[in-house]
Amino acid sequence: MEIKEISFHNVADPRGCLTSIEAECREIPIEVKRVFYMHHVTEDRGGHAHIDTDQVIIPVSGSFRLRLSDGREQKEIVMDDCTKGVYVPRLTFTDLIDFTPDAVCLVLANTHYDMGKSLRSYEAYMAYLQEHGLL
Repeated sequence: MEIKEISFHNVADPRGCLTSIEAECREIPIEVKRVFYMHHVTEDRGGHAHIDTDQVIIPVSGSFRLRLSDGREQKEIVMDDCTKGVYVPRLTFTDLIDFTPDAVCLVLANTHYDMGKSLRSYEAYMAYLQEHGLL
């Protein structure tokens, strides 16, 4: 699985902490074209895979869990450190679960949003992988 945990540059002094994220071969391996964040989450999110989108998922506040699958293996990651993110490559089925009430999830993506380029169920995802010889 190509999932990669990333540590961001963090500077702390008596005033607090400043964490920076730099794209394109620094901390994150993608060119960012879209940024969005989820907050006040009351139900699980995700439940799909993007055909052409790579993402970096960052827990800005609170915590949640990532459940990831590449069709062969599954991985679960606790997201509770705002100085770390997870690179999630295209064609990774992603569930975001167990959000704490104060959770804020920031996502950096390398494409603009196109719902037609996502596989909205695990069954559709597995069928796509098989149809394209990716399993």
